[in-house]
Amino acid sequence: MADYNPQVIEKKWQAYWEQNQIFNAKVDKSKPKFYSLDMFPYPSGAGLHVGHPLGYIASDIITRYKRLQGFNVLHPMGYDSFGLPAEQYAIQTGQHPAITTEENIKRYTEQLKNIGFAFDWEKEVRTSDPTYYRWTQWIFMQLFNSYYDKSEDKAKRIDNLIEHFEKSGNTGINAVCDEDTPEFTSEDWENFSPKQKQEILLKYRLTFLAETTVNWCAALGTVLSNDEVKDGFSERGGHPVERKKMIQWSMRITAYADRFLKGLDTVEWTEPIKEMQRNWIGKSKGAEMVFEVKGHDKQIKVFTTRIDTIYGVTYLALAPEHDFVQDLITEDQRKSAEAYVEVARNRSERDRMTDVKTISGAFTGSYAINPFNGEEIQIWIADYVLAGYGTGAVMAVPAHDERDFNFAKHFGLEIRQVIEGNMEEGSFPGKGGIIMNSDFLSGLEMQAAMDKAIEFVEARKIGKGKIQFRMRDAIFTRQRYWGEPLPVYFKDSLPYLIEEKDLPLVLPEVDKYLPTEDGEPPLARAKDWNYKTSEGEFPLERSTMPGWAGSSWYFLRYMDPKNEDKFVDQEIAKYWGAVDLYIGGAEHATGHLLYSRFWTKFLFDLGVIDIEEPFQKMINQGMIQGRSNFVYRVKGTNKFVSLGLKDQYETSAMHVDVNIVHNDQLNLDKFKSWRPDLVDAEFILEDGKYHCGSEVEKMSKSKYNVVNPDDIIERYGADTLRLYEMFLGPLEQFKPWNTNGIDGVSKFLKKLWKLYHNNAGEVSVSNDAPSKEELKTLHKTIKKTEEDLENYSFNTSVASFMICVNELTAMKCNKRAVLEPLAVLVSPYAPHIAEELWALLGNMDSIIKASFPEFKEEYLVENSHEYPVSINGKMRTKLSLSLSLTKEEIEKAALEDETVQKWLEGNAPKKMIVVPGKIVNIVI
Repeated sequence: MADYNPQVIEKKWQAYWEQNQIFNAKVDKSKPKFYSLDMFPYPSGAGLHVGHPLGYIASDIITRYKRLQGFNVLHPMGYDSFGLPAEQYAIQTGQHPAITTEENIKRYTEQLKNIGFAFDWEKEVRTSDPTYYRWTQWIFMQLFNSYYDKSEDKAKRIDNLIEHFEKSGNTGINAVCDEDTPEFTSEDWENFSPKQKQEILLKYRLTFLAETTVNWCAALGTVLSNDEVKDGFSERGGHPVERKKMIQWSMRITAYADRFLKGLDTVEWTEPIKEMQRNWIGKSKGAEMVFEVKGHDKQIKVFTTRIDTIYGVTYLALAPEHDFVQDLITEDQRKSAEAYVEVARNRSERDRMTDVKTISGAFTGSYAINPFNGEEIQIWIADYVLAGYGTGAVMAVPAHDERDFNFAKHFGLEIRQVIEGNMEEGSFPGKGGIIMNSDFLSGLEMQAAMDKAIEFVEARKIGKGKIQFRMRDAIFTRQRYWGEPLPVYFKDSLPYLIEEKDLPLVLPEVDKYLPTEDGEPPLARAKDWNYKTSEGEFPLERSTMPGWAGSSWYFLRYMDPKNEDKFVDQEIAKYWGAVDLYIGGAEHATGHLLYSRFWTKFLFDLGVIDIEEPFQKMINQGMIQGRSNFVYRVKGTNKFVSLGLKDQYETSAMHVDVNIVHNDQLNLDKFKSWRPDLVDAEFILEDGKYHCGSEVEKMSKSKYNVVNPDDIIERYGADTLRLYEMFLGPLEQFKPWNTNGIDGVSKFLKKLWKLYHNNAGEVSVSNDAPSKEELKTLHKTIKKTEEDLENYSFNTSVASFMICVNELTAMKCNKRAVLEPLAVLVSPYAPHIAEELWALLGNMDSIIKASFPEFKEEYLVENSHEYPVSINGKMRTKLSLSLSLTKEEIEKAALEDETVQKWLEGNAPKKMIVVPGKIVNIVI
């Protein structure tokens, strides 16, 4: 028999797909479209491990299925190729990040192609390619030249705003802007200098410069996102990170907060992801209260959704970064308070939000005045208060808030219940004086009470109604080299855009990739990093864009990647529309997904695309965890004892490379050559073998449990890898990788191959009509596969394929009418073997051009039933009878059965119970 040789077959079909551009997508309005997308990877030097392709395999299966259904499919791949790792490698070695990135991309591409993905490689994009980031810069320019009109609830061109300023000043303008934006008339505008006008416009632009508290890592010489900081240290390198204020570019993503919330109702995302976004956006309706400070002319603003708890306020808490902190610290508290502030402000906001156990704070020595009753209350500094959320201050009501309670209890502060007796008659509108107590009021009543309370505080000018969002504007710059240059130059210390004709603004050469000696970003090292205009030469922006810039719109560029005139042709974008299926990690819920939605809605507002949401359906794949192996060293020796004998010795466990272990048995020779110190290792074996211990852990190099897909493919083939990753369990779940279980999948493919061949090794397929049982097996599998694919349930389909092949093998089925559709069914999962079998069956075109088999219910309809026959409550025999028989005919057949006659011994039964299609019960 011709052996199944995956290595030969897979290379053959991968070459065929590439040469014939099988997966290249073009606009075809005669077909329905399907746009499948994976979150594109950062190409690291380590390459892929077996956990990385999980989501790619799932999306690949769906795209192949959709092609078989007649859809025109776009399934591209590219690289998020700007990033800190390549820059750090450049700093260490002096090698340009572009060289490192190119090498890593080459490695990734090779690995991805080896797995047989149906990617349209003609549409590959790389965020670090100037032909790509030219358009990232162009989008930045559109944001700079736009503002958000709250009345129309959309972004509009800044020219419209300028026109209004020229006619009416900013009277009647309902736009998102800085809080300190002054009011001015048209005459004022006319008399403003160009610099003053630019300063005003900067308060409205959707991307703007502002002083912002950031995570500054001096060792890396850059600002880090919250995701890149853990417990006050950088995730990469473990360097100290401090919170400091810097002038940064930001994006007014908060302008879209309400539209983000509404848009969640229009997309098919999991509820946990939607809830993460809702919580991150954090919409609250309440009031901004004003607390005077005793002995100061300062007013502390506090946002609250529960004005009714005002009489329970026993202290105010300020964020360590609050602007008033230094002024409010009294001399007797200065030493302890400033020491606390120095420590607290360097903890990342993420750490402070998630750490509910650590309680720390400092008293400023100052007092605020409760605007309702004139009571003096202490002002504290607490790191559970965030500068970027709300006003950076909270009115603490310990009896009604857990964190306030824990803080007050820790520091011995008063905890006061808010009860009706606290309130003077007429001091509050509402029901019984307690305007929003949920024990007394319904939701509608609470809302009405809040509205009355807001009117109350506004009339007395001690506060105002406000809708607050937890989400903040997005910081948009990094002090790095390896990122998109911003198309901005500075004149009179204010930003101006370069001309569009000068795009792309390409990264300059620098002598080092480090910040300058005086702390300037690496681009300050570039010679002539200036922009020439008719007015002179001006310095260009020295910071670069963050990693999320290029990844916020890449799904659009995939549609039309070679267009030199537009970031995407509108007609092409209209055809492909939103991504129909997006697969990626849940860790991007509050970063990438929000930024992508922001840029999409903005481009929609400008009228350059027709969709408001980028990703219609999204699935978050789980993680494939590593399965670590251990050997056991006898303490004080270089001797290793097998797992079953280790308790007889004093041993210590040691991780061992899983690639030199098979079925938990250690390859002794490879172990000795694994590390120099193991050359003279000795072993205490069980039955001549060394058995290793095992444990499920995160896949990482330090645990030596990283499995390279190249090794799996070399040994078993890509189809085995694909099937096995799906077979491990539901896509969304976390599951351990266990190479020991892959043999079963490999054997299945060999059995599938054998089904199409005779014992002489020749393809042997009959054109005879299939039997009823063969058709039943086939259509049972068609139904199950189609249901699973529609429900994105991949693991159960693999199991159904195995059952199908086992049943057909037992029937010795070689019918074309069964084996041809079976090859099509398997092809999304195991495309290489399916292509080969399809060709061996005499088909000239790729199997991808076939049609998904049609399920026919008639082949599953049973026309007979095997009746269990019970005599006096015990099943004694079975009868296979036609389902068309009447009750009387079933009785007659049962009484004529030899086994039943034996039990009756010539007597008539006392009673017979017959349920057609179910059972026969005889009482004697």
